[in-house]
Amino acid sequence: MKHWGIKTRVLFLALMPAAGIALLLAVYFVSSGIQSLEQSLHERGLAIARQLAPASEFGVFSGNREILQNLADSAIKETDLTAVTISNLDGAILASSGKSVGPPVLNDNQAGLYIMVAERGDVLNFSAPVFQSQTEVDDFATSSIVQSAEAPKGKILGRVNLELSRVSTQNHKRLLILNGLLISLLGLLASALMAVRMSRDVTVPVKNLADAVDQLGRGHLEVRVSENSGGELRTLERGVNSMAAALQMAQDRMQERIDEATERLSYQASHDALTGLVNRREFERRLEKALLTAREDGRVHALCYLDLDQFKIVNDTCGHVAGDELLRQLTVLLQSKVRDADTLARLGGDEFGVLLDNCPLEQASIVAELLRQTVKDFHFVWKEKPFVIGVSIGLVAIDQDAGSLDVVLSHADAACYAAKDLGRNRVHLYRAEDGDLAQRQGEMHWVARITRAIEENRFRLFYQTILPIQAHSHEGKHFEILLRLIDDNGQIVPPMAFIPAAERYNLMPSIDRWVVSTALGLYWKIFPECKERQEGACNTCTVNLSGPSLCDEHFLEFIKRQFVIYKVPYQHVCFEITETAAITNLAKAMDFISELRSHGCRFSLDDFGSGLSSFTYLKNMQVDYLKIDGSFVRNMVDDPMDAAMVSSINQVGHVMGLKTIAEFVENDAVLAKLRELGVDFAQGFGIEHPKPLEDLIGLQGKASVA
Repeated sequence: MKHWGIKTRVLFLALMPAAGIALLLAVYFVSSGIQSLEQSLHERGLAIARQLAPASEFGVFSGNREILQNLADSAIKETDLTAVTISNLDGAILASSGKSVGPPVLNDNQAGLYIMVAERGDVLNFSAPVFQSQTEVDDFATSSIVQSAEAPKGKILGRVNLELSRVSTQNHKRLLILNGLLISLLGLLASALMAVRMSRDVTVPVKNLADAVDQLGRGHLEVRVSENSGGELRTLERGVNSMAAALQMAQDRMQERIDEATERLSYQASHDALTGLVNRREFERRLEKALLTAREDGRVHALCYLDLDQFKIVNDTCGHVAGDELLRQLTVLLQSKVRDADTLARLGGDEFGVLLDNCPLEQASIVAELLRQTVKDFHFVWKEKPFVIGVSIGLVAIDQDAGSLDVVLSHADAACYAAKDLGRNRVHLYRAEDGDLAQRQGEMHWVARITRAIEENRFRLFYQTILPIQAHSHEGKHFEILLRLIDDNGQIVPPMAFIPAAERYNLMPSIDRWVVSTALGLYWKIFPECKERQEGACNTCTVNLSGPSLCDEHFLEFIKRQFVIYKVPYQHVCFEITETAAITNLAKAMDFISELRSHGCRFSLDDFGSGLSSFTYLKNMQVDYLKIDGSFVRNMVDDPMDAAMVSSINQVGHVMGLKTIAEFVENDAVLAKLRELGVDFAQGFGIEHPKPLEDLIGLQGKASVA
């Protein structure tokens, strides 16, 4: 009902009471008529019985069947009377007329001093006693058996039985019901016509008002409604027209203010609120226009991408208010060094862009150097604290071969970061053949691919066996977990293609989290036999960790939480870190290792021997395994110096109670030499090539079944 229109609601409210009243009246009058018909049939039957019973006295008494038959034939002519029987006291039928529907319902055993009534289907049975002398009988009817209130006096000679058909009465009932329904429908139809007429007088003006309000809501303020109604409706019509006129006037005034505000917003949309310079969006629009003129008209422009050096120190030391003031002062200085035709823009927090219009590369280099020197010479003082900052600038030529907007900005950004990598506070010119820039751009492209791979779960785990090679060893195999990436074409990408970019752009903690969680989640599928054997010669799962993860203050708690979630024993997992990562973050690495070793984890120091101070730092490292750098292992059979290094590292490790692992074992000769030197474990293509972790899970599953 809540979705009905006003016309439907008015008709509903008008017709429902009328329909209810009509239905109640029809039910009342039909039921009254039916009751009257039934009562009339009963009374007629009683009247016939009262007349026929006394008239039959003589015939029953004398046994004159002819008189009784004449009485029965006369009585049968009465309307609805279908059968008449007259019997003596013994039940013998003395006369009958008509066709009875069956044996008398009221037999002799039921005979008494009363006129009795019974119903059977569509037949109404009456049984009246025949007295020897006339007696007044008071009768009343009931639905089944009716008896007089006072028994008559006299001897009973026999009984008169009547059968009255109720078919005619039933037909009259149906006709009465149909007439009642017809009258009700006619009454409803008349009410509906009146309701429609009345609703039209009410709903049409209301609908017009509703349409007008809807049009006003859509912004058509010129709409008006006619004021032809009376009473409250006319008041509403006048009110809507007045409101529309007031809204139209307000809109005209508002439009003037909007035009003024639009101009301000247009300026704010294209300029930086802090410095008043062109913002990134407007700068890119102008840069796009410059690229178009370069392609179509052969003009030459230049783009400078500026990133302030040491700006974070000002923010961290004195707060953002000081940083904002520095940017404002620096903006004034930079603006004075470029032409009016050039565009100086603020592109980010401490990043600026300069579009040098119609400027050859040689002249652009001079301008870029001038901007760099201007920033270098700028001394910022905040509350008596002096600061000297610098700027790294990437310079890109914009000519017919410049490429798209994204390409030019990417080149400028790469050149700017190359300037930072080369020592900061310098200008670096982008050249297509620049190897450092090519590497950085490649790494920047990898950032998006790595992020997408994490989101789309497109990393895959491989494994490589680390085999115990000494006969006396009682320790099980180690399985090192290796990482691979599946590219957009479904091809496997080796880790060295994306790990450098992940390390440079601080993505390794996220990758390490994925590796640790996935490896521990699969642990019981990899080593199902360890469920029954918590200690001893059970195989070990070795997981690599990067240097940035060791510095992540939340990473240690993350690892401990994964052990709890997957219920993996600490002692069955070995974490492998590189010597370089450990030395670079020595204090944090030592705390990290100490905490996990206290729970039972083991640690392996990878690439040992590649650093200059390996043996010095080894005394402070609480590790369990030394992984000898593969550069010494690969050629140790043919190179005595490499063999000596392997032997030396192995001996020092054993003296310190550590076990040694040789990597890059590629043939049996190297393996034999390692056994001879006493190295504990070997890993490399000569032992096993890396394989998908699913293969190891499948092998373990088959072993469990066997």
